[in-house]
Amino acid sequence: MKLHGAADMLDNVRTICLALPEAVEIIDGFGHNTFKINGKSFVISGENNKGFSLSFKSDRETQELLLQKEYFYKTPYIGQHGWVSVNNPDEEVWEELTGLIQEAYLRAAPKRLVKKWNELHY
Repeated sequence: MKLHGAADMLDNVRTICLALPEAVEIIDGFGHNTFKINGKSFVISGENNKGFSLSFKSDRETQELLLQKEYFYKTPYIGQHGWVSVNNPDEEVWEELTGLIQEAYLRAAPKRLVKKWNELHY
């Protein structure tokens, strides 16, 4: 998987997020591509002065572990709620991000979808 530039990375995020049951993409008031389930955000992507940025919903324990890696950082404004961000992730990071995005989805999804996911994947 070769990802060059923000458009390719956004396409990859779309592929991952929109494969999840009932996930939708909206453009929020700040121009970010936001992926939601049942009205709750689980991934936010956009561009900043460092390039492509991806933020995802996490819990504080997972956030603490991820922040020990050099490429993750606490998301401004919503990091106190467990959100984690990464800029311009390379190929190796995308493998990890796929699982983290799925976890973010499960944190925001209603119980019926979490149950359905678990039945299909475990």
